[in-house]
Amino acid sequence: MRRFFSLPLWLTLLVTGCAGQVERGDSLYAQLGGEAGVDRIVAGLLWEIAEDSDTRALFVDTDIERFRNKLAEQLCAVTDGPCVYTGDSMRETHRHLQVTSAQFNRLVSSLIRVMEQEQIPVGAQNALLQRLAAMHGDIVAE
Repeated sequence: MRRFFSLPLWLTLLVTGCAGQVERGDSLYAQLGGEAGVDRIVAGLLWEIAEDSDTRALFVDTDIERFRNKLAEQLCAVTDGPCVYTGDSMRETHRHLQVTSAQFNRLVSSLIRVMEQEQIPVGAQNALLQRLAAMHGDIVAE
């Protein structure tokens, strides 16, 4: 009887554990929702920036439309989408801003909130954050 009970339980756990996973063949770009998903993430992040006075201060002299386009292009490229990033290097873009680790982390928290609102799978969120974390040294002045 014990074997009979544990087999259905094990199968249930196996099936429900796999239900929320994205197929291995999907690129990170596809997991984010492709072009439409990246555009929603960028739009959401812009709203987050606009509502946070500390973060917003970093963007006072920024051409927001260009920023929106280049960020979408960069997210597309860094997630194996069909784009090539044509913007300035992260070091060049941020050298005069003196971005602190606290400001960087605040922006990352905003990005996480947006991805959660967009119901991006946690694995895809982590994969994107890992790729973006590689840029930390080029963005943060400390």
